[in-house]
Amino acid sequence: MAAKGGLPTSAIPNPPKRSASALVFDILLWGGLALLLIASFGKVDMQNFGRLFSGSQNIQTYGAELLRPDWGAIFPDGDFWTALKSIFTQPNASLIGQMWLTVQVALWGTFLAVFLALPLSLMASRNIAPGWLVFIVRRIMDLLRSVPDLVIATLFIVAVGLGPLAGVLALALNTGGVLAKLFSEAVESIDKGPVEGVRATGAGQLHEIVWGVFPQVAPLWTSFALYRFESNSRAATVLGLIGAGGIGQTLFESIQAFDYSRVAAIAIVIVVAVTLIDTLSQIMRKRLL
Repeated sequence: MAAKGGLPTSAIPNPPKRSASALVFDILLWGGLALLLIASFGKVDMQNFGRLFSGSQNIQTYGAELLRPDWGAIFPDGDFWTALKSIFTQPNASLIGQMWLTVQVALWGTFLAVFLALPLSLMASRNIAPGWLVFIVRRIMDLLRSVPDLVIATLFIVAVGLGPLAGVLALALNTGGVLAKLFSEAVESIDKGPVEGVRATGAGQLHEIVWGVFPQVAPLWTSFALYRFESNSRAATVLGLIGAGGIGQTLFESIQAFDYSRVAAIAIVIVVAVTLIDTLSQIMRKRLL
């Protein structure tokens, strides 16, 4: 007997049957998630969601200020090229210069994070390092990822003082933990063939890593690092709120002064900068993968 598609009924595979234990597990999992959402409804003030619409007048007033950005803050002399030149001559005199400083903080933070993540990722890879070392290093990586950037930056501000260096070091530690985890997962998913081929020549473990592991994971590692650089460009802005330099500090001061036109100008500069960084990193990732 043929089915509608012309194939015999016996040739059509039956849908896979799930075991009773798997079905019970799914019910408990998704049911537990639903119960968690219901239980936390009041904790996160979801009952006040209606205020978003009842306070529309306040939103309109605030939005009207944001729709009138202070272009003079972006172009102090009314000239785009003069504003660009100020990046190198007077970096703190314009918003573009301050945004450039923020990007440099993100760049150095990511650069140092890569060098921190390289040894950690290898020591955290189960197919390279012994189990006891993997366990210890993964807990260190958990610690680096779980502590917020703002907390780490505060510690470094106490050590090195206010300025971009505290932001660079904070991003380096936090991003180092994130990249180490991503790098280690890439190492654990490599093809064993090239590694075994290098081992067959009598090479040591270091040569296996250099010639068997690195060529396979280098493009993916670079892609991960570029993505984290994008994220750090935004994170560096937030770090400026606590005195780590860059445009975030100016943004915080403008919000405190209720200078919403200047806030809008800062937001425009940040959006343009992040968009350019995202576009550039996408082009670079496509050429790597």
